[in-house]
Amino acid sequence: MKKRFRTSRFLAGAVALLATGLLLAACGEQEQATGTAPEGSKLRIVTTIAQIAEPLSVIGGDQVQVESLMGAGVDPHLYNATQGDIRKLEESDMIFYSGLHLEANLIRAFEEIGKTKPTLGIGETVPVDQLLKDEEGNVDPHIWFDIDLWKQGLSAATEKLKELSKEHADYFEANKVKYFAQLDALKKKSIDKIGEIPQDKRVLITAHDAFRYFGRMLNLKVIGLQGLSTEDEVGLTDIEDTVKLLMEHKVPAVFVESSINPASIQAVIEGAKKQGLDVKQGGELFSDAMGAAGTSEGTYQGMYSHNVETIYHALIGGE
Repeated sequence: MKKRFRTSRFLAGAVALLATGLLLAACGEQEQATGTAPEGSKLRIVTTIAQIAEPLSVIGGDQVQVESLMGAGVDPHLYNATQGDIRKLEESDMIFYSGLHLEANLIRAFEEIGKTKPTLGIGETVPVDQLLKDEEGNVDPHIWFDIDLWKQGLSAATEKLKELSKEHADYFEANKVKYFAQLDALKKKSIDKIGEIPQDKRVLITAHDAFRYFGRMLNLKVIGLQGLSTEDEVGLTDIEDTVKLLMEHKVPAVFVESSINPASIQAVIEGAKKQGLDVKQGGELFSDAMGAAGTSEGTYQGMYSHNVETIYHALIGGE
């Protein structure tokens, strides 16, 4: 099923405003220019997505103040910076974003910000040979669904924290080691759980192609109606091909995503019904955004576990 990956449209005025504001702010703040934080103060960290923010709040502990620009239900592929974002970025000590073209409308701004303020795209630190690509050679940016890759990105972020706050380097490292042990346990539990689903039923069908790293790690066949970006279009052929796959494998459920319009998935369900196959909507998965802050799904581990449990119960149904 071939997907078209369209070049993201940049809002030039917003990007210019963001970059200009940050450049002016950086010129007036010596601690940002030198890449060090004031002694005795918490590091002010701003991230784009919560998949970065929440783990870094654990690793940084009481020595960091972490804020994510994008909350629950927000699509990073289409996100544009607001005036409030500009203020948060100006006041930060360091900025972390996912990269690999995930935050498409912010790329130019981050290129400018990185000239004067510590800024890291953590996905850019992952070796290229470990990244997945689509049929047209575009890199899949959804690397947080491969726990091992995400650990690599978070490790790079932790090293940046150490550079900014050298006196707390050992503290950050100890927190990282403890947290990574939890992620290793999560990986094993997830592999074991999905492994209980019969092989011919391990077909994950979602609104857009965000789960290929998830599928690679957990041995699931993954189909996304849209391509890697939510700007890609869903055509009638995409829906028809997906219905054929459902009929072939007798897959019992398909899934919606918290940050994506469910219309295309509903079209697949209706198409399968016309062919005599009762396909259920298996539940809501978290893909580009996590759950609300303060909930289990608002943590990286909780989000990941929710997806595994939701997929398991929907695909194992009827067994």
